[in-house]
Amino acid sequence: MLGMEQASRLKNVRYDIRGPVLRRAQELEAAGNRILKLNLGNPAPWGLSTPEPIVADMVQHLSDAEGYSDARGIYSARVAVAQYYQTLGVESVQPDDVFLGNGVSELIVMSLQALLNTGDEVLVPSPDYPLWTGAVTLCGGKPVHYRCDENEDWAPDLEHVAAQVTPNTRAIVIINPNNPTGAVYSRETLLGLLEIARRHDLLVLADEIYDKILYDDARHECAAALAPDLLVLTMSGLSKAYRAAGFRSGWMAVSGPTTHATEYLEGLQLLANMRLCPNVPAQHAVQTALGGFQSITTLIRPGGRLYEQRNHAWRKFNEIPGVSCVKPRGALYLFARLDPEVHKIRDDQKMIIDLLEQQLMLLSHGSGFNLPTPDHLRMVFLAPVDVLDDATDRLRRFLENYRQ
Repeated sequence: MLGMEQASRLKNVRYDIRGPVLRRAQELEAAGNRILKLNLGNPAPWGLSTPEPIVADMVQHLSDAEGYSDARGIYSARVAVAQYYQTLGVESVQPDDVFLGNGVSELIVMSLQALLNTGDEVLVPSPDYPLWTGAVTLCGGKPVHYRCDENEDWAPDLEHVAAQVTPNTRAIVIINPNNPTGAVYSRETLLGLLEIARRHDLLVLADEIYDKILYDDARHECAAALAPDLLVLTMSGLSKAYRAAGFRSGWMAVSGPTTHATEYLEGLQLLANMRLCPNVPAQHAVQTALGGFQSITTLIRPGGRLYEQRNHAWRKFNEIPGVSCVKPRGALYLFARLDPEVHKIRDDQKMIIDLLEQQLMLLSHGSGFNLPTPDHLRMVFLAPVDVLDDATDRLRRFLENYRQ
């Protein structure tokens, strides 16, 4: 019998944050070990539940959700998304400009499948949410990473961004607030990125899933509202701000001029048709989520759980010798640097596996987010303070004697 080989288009696709490290964690669990998992931005395991009105509305509409919906999604949800972006200043968005998806992940892949030919380039931040890099590669494109500067609170280096543009560049990805760094980009930085897109006629892909998870005086600027003259695809969903990750309910709003992009948008519609429709029950949660009480605000203000957990974990991280961390102004993560003079790490994935085996704790390695150096790791701060104390103590003990 001939061997069943992997498709060649997968050969260079990486998604390391769910790769060998996670497989080793599953092996350890199967052997009876209890693993402290702080590797994924998954609110539910830590008691951060979906607000009850959102769940109730979905349950109420279950009998209406037995058949396929419109390929783009149910009308009431698309109206709610369009109205939301209109309140943010994206005046051109109408319900027919909205595509619902099985999470933002599906929409990322769809947006790139409809766009890329072999060899087309997409500008992606480094570090990034690695699905962007993987999906560009899967769709036949070439991810070209632009540098985000840790010394400038992880803001994109605009000169470096501009220098990465070639005649093959088709789009630029903006992840704001950023996963994994927690950066929230200033208006000036966003205008700079958008000007590069304008100058080179690039599609803007704006990943804004954390737009409501902001701390201190951070303010989120919607990229599409700053550039009404550009074609922008803005993506968000229920997974993070509404703690409904398992619902797989996301959306993509198309804004700006479309006359030059008719074929591209027809391609998006074709892909939406081919999947028949997104998960229908979860679509009924969108209108209630966007239109109801925004319970995330109580979690991110002083005294709120996410605010206090962020502060506590950040302080504890920076107390570990040889570890420093830019304070995240948004999202759910600490992206910490291991001083190469103190911790001489050559292979950060091996370090994370060694940490897992020695301390039974699962974090994520920085190079898994397409960072070119092996000196960072990411920890989720969704867990209660006592668990975060335990986690940072485990990391401290591990690093005290760890050598590669």
